[in-house]
Amino acid sequence: MKKVEVFQDCQNILGEGVIWSESTNTLFWLDIAMPSKLLQYSFNKDIYKIYNMPEMITAIAERSNNNILIASHYGINNYNLIEEKFNQILKLEPNNLQNRCNDGAADFQGNFWIGTMQNNIAADGGNIDIKQNSGSLYSIDKDFNVQTHETDIGIANTFAWSPNNKKFYFCDTLKGVINSYDYDFNNKKILNKKDFARFDRGYPDGSTVDADGFLWNCRWGGSCVVRFDPDGNVDRVIELPVPNVTCCTFGGKDLKTLFITTARIGMSDEELKKAPLSGNLFALQTDVQGKADFKFAN
Repeated sequence: MKKVEVFQDCQNILGEGVIWSESTNTLFWLDIAMPSKLLQYSFNKDIYKIYNMPEMITAIAERSNNNILIASHYGINNYNLIEEKFNQILKLEPNNLQNRCNDGAADFQGNFWIGTMQNNIAADGGNIDIKQNSGSLYSIDKDFNVQTHETDIGIANTFAWSPNNKKFYFCDTLKGVINSYDYDFNNKKILNKKDFARFDRGYPDGSTVDADGFLWNCRWGGSCVVRFDPDGNVDRVIELPVPNVTCCTFGGKDLKTLFITTARIGMSDEELKKAPLSGNLFALQTDVQGKADFKFAN
């Protein structure tokens, strides 16, 4: 396995939400903090493009016909890459305006899973203290019916499924533990919540699962990505030259490149001098194959 390298010198304030489009050989990721951005790198065309967003965006899933499903501060939206149009589909928590969406992903049936949290990012990019666990975990089907699965969440992160889709992985970053659930996908229910994995560096952020069923978890404040085996034991630790590692996914034609987003939000000038690569998109050539990201069904 090679070392982690900078793939895109994008210096995101809060890089997140990276997904791989297998059908177009394209990488998408986000810069959450306002002015929020959707970023795209086409491997076929060798083109890097930035789309400015009208509100804070936090998670995405690919759709058909050059459309992207986007979770944002206030709800669920569609963005057309050709027309560059952002249209709201539904307001997720219209009676709780202090909340925003956070991490999310599509499952193998095309449902979109999304978590909410008390907004902790001010309009100027400053910090807002989280004073309550006001977040929830939802799934949204192709007809945009919303189902609630969990409440009392501080920061919703990690949306990943085992290769056979019978296990769902999720975490509340503030609790420091990654949970596993049995996924009854026929009835779209998550059951038998268990503590899956803990690690003593940083806090659990976004994750992905490889073809062998190992979970790769990014560590906020931990300067690394940790690979856990299916029993929750540490298999390996991937070091990064930045403190805040946020999200990862496998991509490339063989699905063996791990792409990793990072952040520089909240870092002092002195901290940025020590970790000047913070906020960049990194890549790691691995010796294992990942799983392709799923599309939203509609």
